[in-house]
Amino acid sequence: MIEDMSATDAAGFIDKWRARWPEWQVAGAFVPEPRRTTAAAWFALLQELGDAAWHGADPTPGLAKLAWWQEELQGWSRGARRHPLATCLQRQPAPWEAFARTLNTLPATRDLGAAATLEALPGFAGAAAACETALLEGEADAGRVPADADALARCLVGERVLLAGQGSEALWLLRQWPRTVRTPRARRIQAALLHARLRALQNGTATRPLPGWRVLPLAWRAARGGR
Repeated sequence: MIEDMSATDAAGFIDKWRARWPEWQVAGAFVPEPRRTTAAAWFALLQELGDAAWHGADPTPGLAKLAWWQEELQGWSRGARRHPLATCLQRQPAPWEAFARTLNTLPATRDLGAAATLEALPGFAGAAAACETALLEGEADAGRVPADADALARCLVGERVLLAGQGSEALWLLRQWPRTVRTPRARRIQAALLHARLRALQNGTATRPLPGWRVLPLAWRAARGGR
């Protein structure tokens, strides 16, 4: 159910996320170097949770993974860790226990549409946003910007819609997407990349990764605070 921890490391899970988002080869340059690996590991963790909750023909393996992750994240709050991503994330002072408690809300959203899923996610998204703030905008950072839970929830649902190729759901999500989001830089960049891919999906274009010439201005604008 969970990959053999002795046979992999954090880089393997981060590479799995990068395979889905190769745009970060360019976009990552706009994230301060000390935060790049943390951001990639955090996005990789969210991808693992989202895949467990929403993907696969049989929900049973996903349920088992979410239960495992709940126990794992609770362990992180006590200083224990088993998953390789913990080497990048666990020692940072994020509210892992509170985040872990919200994972049991995800299975009920498996068969819901985008709108209903968003309505069901405030608890999970709020706890995830608190972790994201701690990880990507540390307490010592000047001008710390708290993560926006609604923006994070839209990104999670948007990535689900993108992976499933649901053009009509992409259109609905885009219609209520805000022009700007005050949230950590790495999240703004990811939201901008996702928005561009969702636009391609709702226009009937294949959801390929964005070419570098498009990523560069998108990431630059997002890093400065706009999309």
